[in-house]
Amino acid sequence: MAKQVRALLLLTGTVLFWGSSFAVTKDTYAELSPMAVMSLRMLIASLAFLPFWWRLPRPQYRRGDAKLLALSMAFIPCAYFLLESLAMLYTTSSQAGVISATVPLIVALGAWLLFRERLTWQQGVGVAVSITMVVVLAMTGASQASAPMPWLGNLLELGAMVAAAGSMLTIKQLSSRYHPWFLTGLQAASGAVFFTVMAAATGGWPNLGGLSVPVMLELAYLGVFPGLLAFGLYNSALKMMPATSAALAINLIPVVAVLTGWLLLGESLTVVQLLACALIIAAVVFAEVSSATGDKTTPGGSDTPVTAVPDTAPAATMAAVDPASARVDEPRGVQR
Repeated sequence: MAKQVRALLLLTGTVLFWGSSFAVTKDTYAELSPMAVMSLRMLIASLAFLPFWWRLPRPQYRRGDAKLLALSMAFIPCAYFLLESLAMLYTTSSQAGVISATVPLIVALGAWLLFRERLTWQQGVGVAVSITMVVVLAMTGASQASAPMPWLGNLLELGAMVAAAGSMLTIKQLSSRYHPWFLTGLQAASGAVFFTVMAAATGGWPNLGGLSVPVMLELAYLGVFPGLLAFGLYNSALKMMPATSAALAINLIPVVAVLTGWLLLGESLTVVQLLACALIIAAVVFAEVSSATGDKTTPGGSDTPVTAVPDTAPAATMAAVDPASARVDEPRGVQR
């Protein structure tokens, strides 16, 4: 019982950190450009990760790995956070948080298309329903001060989720030879370089001395807690409970995103959007629970459904996801 309580507490921290990162990110836009926010977040994440870099085992490099690593970095952090940072300009943090729940199903669909991994009918239904509801969410959003073009922002956020899935599927080819924390640190470092250049090129690099204390605290929070600590909490929870159970808890992140968007930013959703949000979450849960139950009785079925970790933290949560085994690897020896 004590072990289960500890696991639930660890997952609670993970959900709170990752779920709140959407609203906190959007709040920093009052003083900073999106590129500056991403640059500073990843610089902070890289500095927080640096003391642990030298303790990681050396990777087992093979010919051709450089191309896979470059492709993975192009997906996350570059494309993923570029699309998401732009999405947050046009939509609410609440809607973006809900759309992040589609990642597990996009990964399952991509694994089926690219690697011919089995896609259950429940996952197929979940993909169809969730994507349809994302379109409904995008098309029914009412313009407001914090979301001038919600339809565009929601579609950009969906594009960011596709990029996240692309990174996970690419890392599948590397995860057996590269420690997940090595990939995490590489993503954070490459993201810091990419977004620093983007911020400088777009004239968005801020006067750091002129930042308010709340924004500096928000940046520190985004870089350390959703980016690094939440990842460690999630992997620690996986040591104490099945990956499927942990993944279902992670699906509560959209709920936290909606609540923090309402509390911190005063965001609101229409009745149709609330229904679309509920159906997205229900589709993901249905696909995961039904697939897991079916695999116990179906010959040749995998032991768990495909799951992934949605996050907006600096590239620190995606590197350890292995779509082949459909679970997040624990550190052997680190989002986002």
